[in-house]
Amino acid sequence: MHDDPNQAWEQYTAALGVALARARATRGLSQEQVAYAAGIAAFSYRKLEKGESNPGTPANPRLRTLVALAGVLGVPVAALLPPDPDGVTAWK
Repeated sequence: MHDDPNQAWEQYTAALGVALARARATRGLSQEQVAYAAGIAAFSYRKLEKGESNPGTPANPRLRTLVALAGVLGVPVAALLPPDPDGVTAWK
């Protein structure tokens, strides 16, 4: 279990970014193509793949964004989400 909930969240969002990048690569799409099809800015999508919202701030995408990205990538939303990390209870 992580003592620092921020560290747990950073690891979780980094894993989300890896899942997005893998799904995108599997589909043979560019970051720009995915972003456009999902209705978000390419800059925002690139940050999600890095697990960030703003520099140094872990990602926290809207549910609507995750659903749109999953649709574009042809995967269920659950396929993009990593397993619940240790320390999740500390996020309350």
